Amino acid sequence: MELTVWRTFVTVCRLGSLSAAAAELNHTQSAVSRQIAGLERQLGVELLERHARGVRATPAGEVFRRHALATLTEADRAVRAVRDVGGGAFERPLAVGATPSLAAGMVPEAVRALLRRSGSVRWSLLPGLSAQLHDRVIAGDLDIAVVTDAPPGLPHDQRVEHRFLGLDDMVVVLPVGHPQAGRGPVPMQALADQIWVEDNDGSAALLRLHAARAGVDARIDLTAADLPGKLALVATGHAIALIPGVLTGALRTDVTTVPLVDPPARGIYAITPRRDPHPFAVPLLDHLAAAFAALRPAQAAHRPVESDTAVAYGASADRARRGSRRRT
Repeated sequence: MELTVWRTFVTVCRLGSLSAAAAELNHTQSAVSRQIAGLERQLGVELLERHARGVRATPAGEVFRRHALATLTEADRAVRAVRDVGGGAFERPLAVGATPSLAAGMVPEAVRALLRRSGSVRWSLLPGLSAQLHDRVIAGDLDIAVVTDAPPGLPHDQRVEHRFLGLDDMVVVLPVGHPQAGRGPVPMQALADQIWVEDNDGSAALLRLHAARAGVDARIDLTAADLPGKLALVATGHAIALIPGVLTGALRTDVTTVPLVDPPARGIYAITPRRDPHPFAVPLLDHLAAAFAALRPAQAAHRPVESDTAVAYGASADRARRGSRRRT
């Protein structure tokens, strides 16, 4: 079996779409379909099943995906190791991933600080959702990713190291001129009659949970494809939205933000592979911690940056955050 076909299958599973995988791999959709069909014939099982929004791996397909991803990761490391011998390990570009809100300011600022200290370093930035970035670190596509534990949370995986950078309080973004603009902190009850827009399931889950705790419902009547689309709907007065606090300084001028009473928070983490780390990934971690502290000075003064290479997520992550709040 050719690794190219394995890579196609893994990409289809990651994106959940034959057409999206074809676009990313610069193939036609029919070529991707033929590769998957040929792989299924070789293995003698169905690997994908269709659903309303695309495709997903069958139980057999999920088993094959995990092994294929591990094999592709090792193959990529082998190629990279050979190239490093010829060009030197420091010639390898630093591949950085970040969620859209963190890619908007915090991560580029940290990289700028790294370049000031270390000199010329080739690097790239890939925005994406936390789960996607986590998978790409494991796959060897990224040397470091800055992600969050917003629902559904981060998986516990021994193949990656985790560093907790801090807690980020969510805020409400409003159009300029909104009656609540300039006020705050605002109780959720004061926004009960508003229409909300969301662009991802994690943020929507945080909003619904916060509203439920306040005894009200959040009317998420609008959906945006991405963060810029979400902010465009707010700016034009169609809705309000919940956004990360770290994004406040990078917003367009026709929107404003207000804090919430007892706001929902998400943990910010940097993840790196345990094997074959990039030589500049470790110094970048310290610059990321400093960049986060600069964005949230009040929070940083009371919530020290912690290192944890074996973070237990879910309930234990909640306990870690509650403990951090008790230290304030």
